Amino acid sequence: MQADEPFMQQALALARQAIGLSEPNPRVGCVIVSADGQSVLGQGHTQPAGQAHAEIMALSDAHARGRNVTGATAYVTLEPCSHQGRTGPCCDALAAAGIARVVAALPDPNPLVAGQGIARLRAAGVQVDLGPGAAQSRELNIGFFSRMIRRMPWVRMKVAASLDGRTALDNGASQWITGEAARTDGHAWRARASAVLTGIGTVLQDDPRLDVRHVPATRQPDVVVVDSRLETPPNSKLFLPGRRLFIYTAERDCPRQGALEARGATVICLSGALGKVDLAAMLRDLAQREVNELHVEAGYKLNGSLMREGLVDELLIYLAPKMLGQGQGMAHLGAFTDLAQAAQFEFVSCDRVGDDLRLLARVPGRDKVQ
Repeated sequence: MQADEPFMQQALALARQAIGLSEPNPRVGCVIVSADGQSVLGQGHTQPAGQAHAEIMALSDAHARGRNVTGATAYVTLEPCSHQGRTGPCCDALAAAGIARVVAALPDPNPLVAGQGIARLRAAGVQVDLGPGAAQSRELNIGFFSRMIRRMPWVRMKVAASLDGRTALDNGASQWITGEAARTDGHAWRARASAVLTGIGTVLQDDPRLDVRHVPATRQPDVVVVDSRLETPPNSKLFLPGRRLFIYTAERDCPRQGALEARGATVICLSGALGKVDLAAMLRDLAQREVNELHVEAGYKLNGSLMREGLVDELLIYLAPKMLGQGQGMAHLGAFTDLAQAAQFEFVSCDRVGDDLRLLARVPGRDKVQ
């Protein structure tokens, strides 16, 4: 119904407030509207894992306002959950509160829900309609859908480069190719990720923190290091209190493992070909550890490995208006002999950020996988 659109857009705006907050749960917003469609009775979005979901927040908001929700309509950006997890089923809470109609943007891909929330609401006498906002809700939860459907996180590779595609000079110097506005924007993308991935080369050369500093953040994303020979220094700046650090290696029973684990790191051995980490197995393991969006900030060698194995879903590229000449590229893909061998992407957006351009490109159809 056309009248549903504004309320669903309001619910989507609330869902966006859960970015960087609700992981590993999806970003969901809920707006409860009076039966006559004239007033908002309550609203809310998903809280940190283990706390209230959007529907419960909206019901609580209505209660705090002294509003009676009997006969009301609830607009939810994702099908209300039907299982007992860290919290109780939201579909039951809506029905028990007397909600007469639920408009959900799209079904929940979680196999523990997957239509069961809708079925239970209808069995309780609640009218359920799949309304507008499906594409926006899915885009907002692209990592959650990827993890639930593909059993892989959504892999977004961030690159800062010059117009001629250089990410560093031959001597490794790279700070700073892009401007301050682009760096701040990059931190906003870090903040929305479940985890940030880098390689041991970047760790040894730059000793980065890979945390969110330039934008407000209620949580710090996990950090993942691809470190085939387990060379991560125990005094690395990556060790920050309160966040998980995963180090993937091809070394078994390495004497250095104990020192890293004593600092709080989780060391996982996933050996692949040529003594390297099995990158595809690493992504599957990260999905099991509830990583939705994986934000890659690595060097051209690891970037190339991820690209060659078809593991990159999206490119987030910042282009500075300068030419650096000879230097390191975005990704080491090797020498192609035919244009058909090129990795194919499609542009999603192009925006100016300060003096730089931000390009978002995606593997065609990857976000439509059912």
